[in-house]
Amino acid sequence: MDKRYEVFCLIDRCFYDTPERLALRSDGRLRDEESYETARRPVPEGWRAARSGDWLQLQPVAAELPLQGWKIHVSATLDGADKTAARIWEYCVPRGIPFKFVPARHLLFLRNSKYAGRDNSGKFATVYPADERRLHTVLTELGELLAGEPGPYVLTDLRWREGPLYVRYGAFAPRYCDNGSGTLVTAVEDGTGRLVPDRRTPTFRVPDWVTLPDFLAPHLAARNQVTVADLPYRVDRALHFSNGGGVYRGTDLRTGAAVVLKEARPYAGLAADAADAVTRLEREKAALERVSGLGIAPEVRDWFMLGDHRFLVMDELPGRTLNSFFAERHPLLAVAPDPEEVARYTRWARTVLAGTERAVAALHGRGLVFNDLHMFNIMVAPDGESVALLDFEAAAPESAAARQTVAHPGFLAPADRTGFAVDRYALACLRLAMFIPLTSLLAIDPGKAAHLAEVAGREFPDLPADFLAEAVAEIVGRDGPGTAAPPRTAPVPADGPTGRESMVRAILASATPDREDRLFPGDIAQFSPGGGLGLAHGAAGVLYALAECGAERYAEGERWLLRQAARPPRGTPLGLYDGLLGVAHVLHRLGRTEAAHELAGRALDERWERLPGHLFGGLAGIGLVLDELAAATGDDALADRARRATELAAARLAEPPEPRGRRRAGLLYGATGIALLMLRRHERTGDGALLDLAATALRRDLAHCAVDRRGMLNVDEGDRVLPYLGEGSVGIAAVLDDYLAHAPDPEFERARAAILPGAGLRYYAQPGLFRGRAGMVWHLARTTTPGAEPAALAAQAAAMDWYGMSYQGELAFPGDQMMRLSMDLATGTAGCLLALGAAAARAASPASGPGHGPRLPFLPPPGRP
Repeated sequence: MDKRYEVFCLIDRCFYDTPERLALRSDGRLRDEESYETARRPVPEGWRAARSGDWLQLQPVAAELPLQGWKIHVSATLDGADKTAARIWEYCVPRGIPFKFVPARHLLFLRNSKYAGRDNSGKFATVYPADERRLHTVLTELGELLAGEPGPYVLTDLRWREGPLYVRYGAFAPRYCDNGSGTLVTAVEDGTGRLVPDRRTPTFRVPDWVTLPDFLAPHLAARNQVTVADLPYRVDRALHFSNGGGVYRGTDLRTGAAVVLKEARPYAGLAADAADAVTRLEREKAALERVSGLGIAPEVRDWFMLGDHRFLVMDELPGRTLNSFFAERHPLLAVAPDPEEVARYTRWARTVLAGTERAVAALHGRGLVFNDLHMFNIMVAPDGESVALLDFEAAAPESAAARQTVAHPGFLAPADRTGFAVDRYALACLRLAMFIPLTSLLAIDPGKAAHLAEVAGREFPDLPADFLAEAVAEIVGRDGPGTAAPPRTAPVPADGPTGRESMVRAILASATPDREDRLFPGDIAQFSPGGGLGLAHGAAGVLYALAECGAERYAEGERWLLRQAARPPRGTPLGLYDGLLGVAHVLHRLGRTEAAHELAGRALDERWERLPGHLFGGLAGIGLVLDELAAATGDDALADRARRATELAAARLAEPPEPRGRRRAGLLYGATGIALLMLRRHERTGDGALLDLAATALRRDLAHCAVDRRGMLNVDEGDRVLPYLGEGSVGIAAVLDDYLAHAPDPEFERARAAILPGAGLRYYAQPGLFRGRAGMVWHLARTTTPGAEPAALAAQAAAMDWYGMSYQGELAFPGDQMMRLSMDLATGTAGCLLALGAAAARAASPASGPGHGPRLPFLPPPGRP
């Protein structure tokens, strides 16, 4: 689970939204009742103020700062932040020193919450000294003013003395570069003048081309003196990190016993009740001591401090967490599940569930509520059946009748459950999740439980009806095991014309043309610069899908896209799926070629030649768009740029591949996107060398694939295998179809045949186009692979109903992480609409051949450019 998504669930029950909107009025200014008093001060004369993300920035109008240098971060607690902000203001304003700070309590809470990014941990304010001399002065003077003020440690920085000031070398002005995997990140210039990522790793580091000032050297030495060398434990490896600290596997050097050390950082890792990691670790220690001897939890072995961090040492429980069994045991990860394997899994799952229920009952017998029961917190012993519980930091006495403060979204109880009822709700969710792991949907609508139980009963026929009915009754809050289930939440089947019409209505009903950051709600990526514009997650992708599926034109949405593209936010990417050239492609497809041509010209004023080669945001996508627009407009300059992009992409292909851990394969981020560019350019020019380059690119990505135990060829990432359209083997197969329409190749024929079963699995965790079932539907509707049967396409299209949800009475789909609905192309309803439209076109007119329905950009029917 990607923990970044949780904070985007705070605003809206249906959609992901930026937490900054909690404090904003309709005009975009902070609500007075939400902001610190210091943030409500008038802007000093000769200064300007601006909001940027969760910062309030203040800078003298006449100030000229360097582009990068040593910056000072100031840490603060929730209660002390306003006083700290006032002292920073009163120090910096008379001296003309630019600064920024987090202007509201809830925004600072989110920065320091348990699953906030560790790269921003503790940063309440930033001060920008103009040079190293003034850096020393500010550290000395402001450090004295703030001495003794507490705050979380800033992990990326070097601490100044014992106070709340920290320093790091980094960017002052917003400049961007690609981080090597297709994402634009903040950049600094290295010693040669080249833009490189401004790396904010959670350990202090000085860039290679920068010299540490002499006055910081003693502080670095003091930092390095805090080590684990004198402990009676050896830390063997890290198991997990959060903003609150780490969890480590270790060895007791006195006995040789395996132990687990859990670290807690003061003032950091805040839970919903504002308890920091140290407070929660103290609670965990008390809970473990309360259940000692029951055999359902690790025993406490030690409790100590290192620096100002608190550590709890526990016995290591043998076995694996329950979630780790799914990839190897779950029978629906197959094209045609074996009935015997399904029955065997059913028996095993019920055994584990019964053991978990006994463990929870024993816990309740000691008067404790676990409060955070989910698959990652259940340890299954080496015998494969015995169960114990992990991670007691949320456990609390039942007498407290407290609400949950930390919980997995797929097991989070409604607000009306307290005490033992919280654990009963989680156990009910576990019953469903062991068979159909989609319980994150219950955060949107608990009524979806009845549909999930219906699917589970159909796929696992040995499950007793009352076993699932009891779980549904507990989840929806009804009494008794025989209670009738609530109606299904999906209003219509997803795979029929009525369903597609309903999806169009849901998309249009979600539109917010009064907002500037996004038109249609989608993935959290749309809250990065320009993310609300593009093909993958923004308005362009939704308008593209509506047009491809024959929906009525949404004129207001097109005007919104034109207006926002004319003045995109600073840092908006340039690429096909992430940026401005994707918007240009959509405008051209909508008949607005003049606007598309003008936008492409403006985008090309940026430094696009340095981008990586891939399709999502790199040269392959740029080359495809320029080639198309050049042909449509007769613009020789664009044609020259298209040729240049092709040459540069070919040069990227000639570079040595990235190391195994950093290499990516597939349609969006791998060499397959370069192959697609070469194929389309070959069709335009007839140049056979381009066809050869396409083959080279495809072979590079196939070398990153491996055959799994079921004989399916997947992209192999080491810790996971990926069959998906966007980042997996199915996306490679889509372009193999295109290549084989031009030239025979036995190796490619074997590869796409081995990839095909991956598009027919019974279970996928998400519905989305690029990382879920919809991508498989689209591929099966388009592929020319021998053996691709209409029945497989029909089955996948029908199974889209598993994820269907109601939005204003219409059909919609959840996005990545399954905690909120999404309307975008990459993760949500627009992508599902496009895939189901392609399936319907294939089924309605088999004689027309594959791929003649709704298509993805630059992927026409194979062999028909």
